[in-house]
Amino acid sequence: MKSFKEMSREELLSQKAELEKRVEEFKAMNLSLNMTRGKPSPEQLDMSNHMFDSLSEKGFKAEDGTDTRNYGLASGLAEVKKLFADVLDTSADNIYIGNGSSLNLMFDTVMRAMVWGEHDSPKPWAQVEGRKWLCPVPGYDRHFKVTETCGFELIPVPLKEDGPDMDIVEELVKDPKVLGMWNVPCYTNPDGYVYSEEVCRRLASMKTAAPDFRLFWDNAYCVHHLYKEEDKQGRIPDILGLCKEAGNPSRVYEFASSSKVTFASSGISCIACNEENYKHAVKYINVQTIGANKINQLAHIKFIPDLDALKAHMSRHADILRPKFELTNEILERELAGTDAATWHKPQGGYFLSVFTLPGTAKDVVARCNELGVAFTPAGATYPYGIDPDDSNIRVAPSFPSLEDINKAVEVFAVCVKLSAVEKLLSV
Repeated sequence: MKSFKEMSREELLSQKAELEKRVEEFKAMNLSLNMTRGKPSPEQLDMSNHMFDSLSEKGFKAEDGTDTRNYGLASGLAEVKKLFADVLDTSADNIYIGNGSSLNLMFDTVMRAMVWGEHDSPKPWAQVEGRKWLCPVPGYDRHFKVTETCGFELIPVPLKEDGPDMDIVEELVKDPKVLGMWNVPCYTNPDGYVYSEEVCRRLASMKTAAPDFRLFWDNAYCVHHLYKEEDKQGRIPDILGLCKEAGNPSRVYEFASSSKVTFASSGISCIACNEENYKHAVKYINVQTIGANKINQLAHIKFIPDLDALKAHMSRHADILRPKFELTNEILERELAGTDAATWHKPQGGYFLSVFTLPGTAKDVVARCNELGVAFTPAGATYPYGIDPDDSNIRVAPSFPSLEDINKAVEVFAVCVKLSAVEKLLSV
């Protein structure tokens, strides 16, 4: 198709008329579709319906004989720690097991540092006036909200296909008020990029002015591949090992969970960190709680006993998700390729894809979609404070809807993208 930017005014007006006709057709359908959050579909959740059967069949004792119905093992079952360690390519000694929400662990980790500082902090973070936090963009709105709520100034950093722009990051961390950085290193939310080994090494080894600077490494999607071929699966190095090798062993807190592996409402999560960070965190966690839900941990490990079982389980997830992502990409290609109205990256894993519309049109696109009965995440949500300076990025979440709903929702989206672009160009 001819690029909109190359069209004459008459051609653009003709395009506008055709697109408005399609919009009227959509209005007549009275649609009610939702593409906002990256939730597992009912079919995915059904895969784990029998997870708790093993408890009635085999009892409540862990491998070491601990009765999980009682107190004890505050840091988690050893066999669950081992599974997370295998997933994250680290040692089980580095793992602390929490309840279903890794975001909860992240929030608590920030709050501990706010009140008491880190083990290497000159003072608690709450006492650092003008404290700042780095936020690769587009990124995860809930991450940004945690540090915004804790009074940090959020500093956006452009995200490239191999990770955050490291030239910018390395310059920014020279400021002693920069205390941390969010990262979703494997299948970034929402673009689906994978950090390169070079970027990971630079993050681990860079010189920071703040001695207690921390990488918050949310490795949420490291097992969420869409394709079974290994050469299509994202891989990142062990960040704990890289930081230790670089002489910065305390630089990182790594997080993961089973929220999109089993039940989103009742999974298990973990923190992975070095010995000094671990001792510092557990000192306060053990005051806060006697421990996470061990019965849930046991059910999970009986259901998914090792890394091979996890890979097999995730392969079944991929069989459900892959057609949805491929259909989304197919419609975007059919409707938008060559128009210059939008660009996007085709992810090979994770739960989202990210569309960049013509600057100045993202809010208009989302509003048009809403008017037609198709809900998308608000434009700007992928940036700190909800402000996308280019008004260009929109997160698309194909995981929950059916293929039939995706087919219509993405078509509506693409038509709205084109109509907003045409009107923008006509207004120039």
